[in-house]
Amino acid sequence: MMTWTRTGDVVELRMDYAPCNEIGLEVLGDLERFLDDPALVDARALVLYSAQPKGFCAGANLRQLYQGIVERPASEHVPALRSFLDRIHSVMDRLDALPLTTIAAIHGVCFGGGFELALACDLRVVDRTARFCFPELRLGIVPGFGGIPRLRRELPNAVVRDLLLTGRSLNAKRAVELGLATQMVATGKALEVAHRMATQVSLFDALASRDAKAMIKRADDVALRAELLAEKECFVRLFQRPETVDALRRFVESSDRMPYLPQGMGKTASC
Repeated sequence: MMTWTRTGDVVELRMDYAPCNEIGLEVLGDLERFLDDPALVDARALVLYSAQPKGFCAGANLRQLYQGIVERPASEHVPALRSFLDRIHSVMDRLDALPLTTIAAIHGVCFGGGFELALACDLRVVDRTARFCFPELRLGIVPGFGGIPRLRRELPNAVVRDLLLTGRSLNAKRAVELGLATQMVATGKALEVAHRMATQVSLFDALASRDAKAMIKRADDVALRAELLAEKECFVRLFQRPETVDALRRFVESSDRMPYLPQGMGKTASC
């Protein structure tokens, strides 16, 4: 489930869906309801975190996406997928452009769609267990929730190519070195530090903070919008292929701990 509370000028958003906050229709609906909540009006900071021990978010709910293919007639596959992507992009765009400072407190797995959710936030505080990865190419697709353009906004192109094309993961230390994360803290301390950061943010002038975010982040940049649309279209095109459907079927049927990895690979390579 997803719950949120406001204390003073700071809103706290807690994700708690077993096994690791996979983004499907339930999570999407809850995010939409959260973004419509009046609690966000005139708030100064948002802290987003996971209550699941495995990590921040393991990505999209691929089992639900595959089930949608199995249960629907072929003529409905693309319209249903586009509807879902349009909704998730709207959520990511709204989170990206909120007129307050958004801080993700991250531990453990932050993969795929979870990585994309973290990239829509302004600041990322990570504990030592955090790992970032885009494993989508191993399933015959690309990130589809806005991850590539937002990662390009944060990191040099060489790093983006490495993460996307090799499927390697970044550990917390490397994420800080690259500038992807603001701060690395001890295991289990990310939420505490994120709250201290949110309190600091709330001390500054509200209008100045909002305008500074808009100027620096450029969430409404025309080039960024074009890249987001191109990524979405690429995802839809790849998702229709028999190879992708077969890869999703193997994922759903696998008893492997990490079924998205190629056969013979025991774990995600890291850097």
